[in-house]
Amino acid sequence: MTVMFTIQHPAHVHFFKHAIWALEDEGREVHVVARDNEVAVDLLDSYEIDHTVLANESGSLAQLAVVQTAYELRSIRYALEVDPDVVAGVGGVTAAHTAAVVGAESVVFTDTEHATLINRITHPVADYVATPTCYTEDAGDNQVTYPSYHELAYLHPDRFEPDTSAFEDLRVDPDDKFVVVRLSAWDSSHDVGASGVRDIHDAVDRLEATGATVLITSEVPLPDDLERCRTLVPPEEIHQLLAHADLFIGEGATMASECAVLGTPAVYMNSLTMGYTDELEAEYDLLWNFNEDDEQDAALERAVAILEDAESDRWEARRERLLDDKQDATGVILRMLGLAMNDETLGSDQTARTKAVVDT
Repeated sequence: MTVMFTIQHPAHVHFFKHAIWALEDEGREVHVVARDNEVAVDLLDSYEIDHTVLANESGSLAQLAVVQTAYELRSIRYALEVDPDVVAGVGGVTAAHTAAVVGAESVVFTDTEHATLINRITHPVADYVATPTCYTEDAGDNQVTYPSYHELAYLHPDRFEPDTSAFEDLRVDPDDKFVVVRLSAWDSSHDVGASGVRDIHDAVDRLEATGATVLITSEVPLPDDLERCRTLVPPEEIHQLLAHADLFIGEGATMASECAVLGTPAVYMNSLTMGYTDELEAEYDLLWNFNEDDEQDAALERAVAILEDAESDRWEARRERLLDDKQDATGVILRMLGLAMNDETLGSDQTARTKAVVDT
């Protein structure tokens, strides 16, 4: 079996990396193509995953359509050369369109309901659309649901073990009280009209007043007086930082979810919500959604309360309950690839259920 993966974002590298390694270990032929997102390509390099860059990074939303079109055309040309049996991607525009042209099966993974344009031009074309059971939209008759989150493809205990390697060059120690703050660039097509942290100075002041060190990871420039808070961690080490943090607060849904599945409480400040952020709050009390522009005070009150709460053992107990309910998502990826190719040997110990089964 020949499998082709499409990569447009750093999270896609994390999501697929263990599946790629498992396929290669089994002697399957694997091809990875990428759009030139700097962090994504750096991750592919750091993990020594062979890949081919087919398009430049888009510098703005206005350029995105041009870059995406070039990426898809080159992806089709590449696929015609390597003749994949299945093409897989997150979001999956390129994967679904490429597979349809070259006669391959396509497997699309998505957890983002508000990516309406991408979903509209992808789901009808894809052979399989795999979504977490908490996904709230109908993706069509080709939808397959599974009990997990994307982040558990690489942060499930079978895939990830916290260590202190990321702290050698940081101004905090793993046992220090510290908060990770994430500021996003809002440059994806599904970010249009979204908003998050309104006053970063107020946020830093109130968090530091608890005695915590504030570490900011930001996709945008910071005010000069807050550059002292910026932290630069290699992308392959960021999860070590998140695993030891006392709190996450910020605009990135992926990073908020990563923290939640690691047992780090997450305050998510973003007008965009997803089924998984809602479930992580409603079912597991590991993430709190603050979605309105005027909710910064409420979000910071929640953050301060968490930092001042000495009973930190509760977070690990909630994480254990989550892990009891959810699967290693890498097994789901392999099972979906096997489903597309009628190969029951891939991910056979995992459960991927069709929508018809889930709905009965």
